[in-house]
Amino acid sequence: DFLMNKTELIMCVTEEIKLNKKDVEKAVNTIFSSIQKALIQNDKVQIIGFGSFELKTHTARKGRNPRTGEPIDISESKIPSFKASKSLKSIINR
Repeated sequence: DFLMNKTELIMCVTEEIKLNKKDVEKAVNTIFSSIQKALIQNDKVQIIGFGSFELKTHTARKGRNPRTGEPIDISESKIPSFKASKSLKSIINR
């Protein structure tokens, strides 16, 4: 399995387009920050040909403590979600 972290992503972009590493790092951080800000405002971010990011809401519900079996209340939460575009799916499944 290959795992690419943010530093490796920055290095890949730096090598691919031959830009200064600091400029690429600033651009990558700005992209991530922009997506985060949009999600915080409950906006959907759609990148044509790649996919979309949006928030999904998990409603409040009852659950059980796995150690004790006691019932617990699980509060509502928002979960960031990514859905790949059709073109990205087709590229991956070639």
